[in-house]
Amino acid sequence: MKRVAILVILSLMMCVACKSKPTDVTEEENVTGRTKTIVWEEPKESKVGQNKKYTALIKTSKGDVTVELYPKEAPLSVTNFKYLADNGFYNGLTFHRVVPDFVIQGGDPTGTGAGGPGYTIPAEINNERKHIKGALAWARQGDEVNPERRSSGSQFYITLVPTPFLDGGYTVFGQTTGGLDVVEKIQVGDTIESVEVREE
Repeated sequence: MKRVAILVILSLMMCVACKSKPTDVTEEENVTGRTKTIVWEEPKESKVGQNKKYTALIKTSKGDVTVELYPKEAPLSVTNFKYLADNGFYNGLTFHRVVPDFVIQGGDPTGTGAGGPGYTIPAEINNERKHIKGALAWARQGDEVNPERRSSGSQFYITLVPTPFLDGGYTVFGQTTGGLDVVEKIQVGDTIESVEVREE
């Protein structure tokens, strides 16, 4: 009987721990039933071929979205997005911000708009890549606290309409090529089920 009581208490403690994980790490269960901690590290150099084609498949609770990524114009951004996607960072996160006729935004492990993987990445602002409808770009903190305009380590947004007033201020690193109707259906709290980045 004591053994059963101890097991119940341990199970409850594990559930509480799952709800209070820090914003710069994620936990995943391994085959032994224990958890291992992944500390996310900022990519310091490009790991993608600038002349290759990369496509991201973003599976959401409303359907699938396909995005062409820009490894030539934003190699660190694509490297970072692929790194997080390959390691399951986005799995189960939500879209925490939706502004009609503007953007949908997700990729924050806290769901508050203040979280991330524990780092930011350098800006890769390119005047060739505009904020047309369906543009994929990194969110970031404002110029007053972020004069270098460094991008969020994980929070991204997709534009619902052309937003030229954002051009030159944020890193655009992809463009929606499929599932724009899904993007338009996203509501606050909808889930990112997974992100897969493919090299073609």
